[in-house]
Amino acid sequence: MLDLTFKSLSLLLSYPTKELQAAMPEIRAALAADPRVPAATGQGLDKLTDWLATGDIYDVQESYVMLFDRSRTLSLNLFEHVHGESRDRGGAMVSLLETYRDGGFDPVTSELPDHLPVLLEFLSTRPFAEAQDILADASHIFDAIRTRLDKRESRYGPVFAALMHLSGTTVDAAAVAEMLAQPEDDPTDLAALDAIWEETEVTFGPDPNAGCPQVRDMLAGMDTPTTNTLNRSA
Repeated sequence: MLDLTFKSLSLLLSYPTKELQAAMPEIRAALAADPRVPAATGQGLDKLTDWLATGDIYDVQESYVMLFDRSRTLSLNLFEHVHGESRDRGGAMVSLLETYRDGGFDPVTSELPDHLPVLLEFLSTRPFAEAQDILADASHIFDAIRTRLDKRESRYGPVFAALMHLSGTTVDAAAVAEMLAQPEDDPTDLAALDAIWEETEVTFGPDPNAGCPQVRDMLAGMDTPTTNTLNRSA
C-alpha cells in the first residue's frame, strides 16, 4: 500500500504550484488521519497546508526559493549536509539511485537522487520499517534544519518535526550541534551564493532538462495504490 503520509510530506516540500495548492485539502486530510503524527506536529502541518492553499502563489514560491534554494544550510539535497563537495558525495548518489531502481522506483525529475522530496516519494512505496531505517540515518539533518527553520519562524518546520518522529530514533545531539555550528548563509547575498554553489554539473538521474519535479504525477499517485513488493537489495 502507498504510504500517504510520506507522499504528503514529499509534496509539502516540493516547489509550490497552483496544482499543488489545489491538492492541499487532500494532503491535510491524509496527514490528519495518521496516528503516527503527534497532535502538536499535526497542528503545525495544518498551518502550513492552510498557508500553502490560500497564500498568493508568487509569495509562497518566493518563500520556498529563499529557504531551500538560496540557503545551503537548509538544502533539501541531503548529501550536501553529509559529504559537501567531497568525492564521497558522487558515490553515495550513485548508490542511492541504484537503491531506487532495485526497488522498482525510477524518479522522473531533474532533481538529484538525494533531494528530500524524491527520497520521501520513494519511501512512500516501501514498508514502514524500511522507511524508518532510512529516515533514522538522516534524523540529525532533519533536526538541524528544523531548528534553523524555527529560528526563521518558517511554517515548514513541522514537516521536519514529523520526519524526526517518524524515524523512531533518538537524535544524535552532538551531530546536530556540529551542523548548527556552521554559519548561517544570507539568501539575499546573491553574489556570495553564486560563489558557494558554483560547481561542475553532474547528472545522476533522468534528463536534466526535464524541468521541475513531476508534481502532477505525485499528486496522481495520492489515490493510486501501489503493487510494488520488491525488496531493497543488500
